[in-house]
Amino acid sequence: MIIDFHTHTFPEKIAPATIKKLEGAAHIRACVDGTQKDLLTSMDRAGIDLSVVLPVATSARQVTKVNDVSAALNGRGNILYFGCIHPDLEDWEQELKRIADLGLKGVKLHPVYQGVDIDDKRYLRILDKCAQLGLIVVTHAGEDIGFPDRENCVPSMIRRAVKAVGPVKLVAAHMGGWRCWDEALDFLADTDVCIDTSFSLGRLNSLGDGYYTDTQQKLLDPERFCAIVRSFGSHRVLFGTDSPWGGQTEHLADFNALPLTETEKERILGRNAAQLLGLL
Repeated sequence: MIIDFHTHTFPEKIAPATIKKLEGAAHIRACVDGTQKDLLTSMDRAGIDLSVVLPVATSARQVTKVNDVSAALNGRGNILYFGCIHPDLEDWEQELKRIADLGLKGVKLHPVYQGVDIDDKRYLRILDKCAQLGLIVVTHAGEDIGFPDRENCVPSMIRRAVKAVGPVKLVAAHMGGWRCWDEALDFLADTDVCIDTSFSLGRLNSLGDGYYTDTQQKLLDPERFCAIVRSFGSHRVLFGTDSPWGGQTEHLADFNALPLTETEKERILGRNAAQLLGLL
């Protein structure tokens, strides 16, 4: 089974405008149109069996509605939806309980979009409650391509957070910290934090507007990528693409070309995610 643990979709009515806005901010081109329908088409084309959609709440007022929609869509068409939470939500504890009661497996945090450091006490209480409820937490980690000047969730902060709250099912996206990969090795390799492969292998799908140099478009090369995998251990790595920003077919091809063992690839492509999601 191949599981893409890191994808995003948007409601059909707002998907075109949302994609256009985000493309402009990041100077990259989306690989699909951002709708659930196009994600399913992409999955079929790539041979991916299950995708996990990670909604992001950019304001506290969005949380309840987004979670209602996620619960309604969860499990349809080989897609699992996570819930979302915002650190400024007044009823954060009750909403986390509701997320668990709705049958959603976890929540997505995005400290950059939400404007709060991951080791802030508002996030620490969320992490602690998620641990109590058995919810998986996926957080954006490292720089954000649309906001390169913000550092709300670098690996050193993630380390402080997990040390403060204790055991929690935490996934630090983008190989532990986008464009902060050395720091991810220094601060997270000896923890229990898992990482995903999203937006970290191959090249940026640039708009071609000259914003990025050729060097800036390159992500992790195969040797460095594999070194990170082996430092963390393949049992702690989850395959993810960040669709619509990463192409599922392309990312899977790049991953399969890596000089990893078949056992390592099997774990990363599906077994680890299946175990974390309780599917095995």
